[in-house]
Order: sequence, then structure tokens, then C-alpha cells
Amino acid sequence: MRNRPTLTSTEVQAMASACKAEATRNGWNVSFAIVDEGGFLLYFERMDDARHPLTAEVAIEKARTAALLRRPTKVWEDGVKDRLGLLRFPHLMPLQGGMPITVNGECVGAIGVSGVHSSEDEKIATAGVAALPAG
Repeated sequence: MRNRPTLTSTEVQAMASACKAEATRNGWNVSFAIVDEGGFLLYFERMDDARHPLTAEVAIEKARTAALLRRPTKVWEDGVKDRLGLLRFPHLMPLQGGMPITVNGECVGAIGVSGVHSSEDEKIATAGVAALPAG
């Protein structure tokens, strides 16, 4: 039987704090979500004055897409430009701003952000992933 790394609540809290710090430092009010490797919600926050209520669902779906498909959502955003059939994938949110979290080559979850320009969403998600404490 093989052992797989999993996220702890302490690690999730550290990544959430990093996401919020990056967003706050830049004056961006966003929604962000952290999911496990199966795309199930571990953490969600909609910051005060996030642009639109829909950012909540978009952030969760970006995280779910990055976790289930094991790639940044930017890959899928770029891919659908040439292959519209990709839009038929289940749980696909092809908008930049979702980043998988990998440990020892294994996807353990993902972070999704929504509320500012997609490249800025990704900057926040990347800050969260980078905050994963070394274990």
C-alpha cells in the first residue's frame, strides 16, 4: 500500500493567510478557495468588497479544475482557444487563477482565486501555494 501526502489544517491556514496577505498588499478584494486533491472544499473566503458575488463560485471552480486536472487553469484557458471541445470536460473552469498544489510530485489540492484580472488572481494563488510549509 502506498502512502500519499495530504494537506493538514495548519498548512491550509498558512496558505490562506498568504493568499489574503498578497491580496491585501495589492489592494485586491477577492474570493479564494483551497480544495483537496479530489476538488473538495477545505477553505473559502470572500473578502469584504469583493467585486461580485459570483467570484465565490468562480474561485471554487478554478480550484476544483486545477486539482482534478492537475494543471494551472491558465493551461485550460489557453487550450480552449484551439479546442472548443475541451469545454465539455466536467468541472472545467478555463480561466486563469487556479493553481494545483503538489508535494513530491503528487497533487494534494489546489487554490483558486477570483475577483481581479486573471493574472492577478493567479499571483494570489501562487503566493498561497508558495506558503506551503516544508515538511
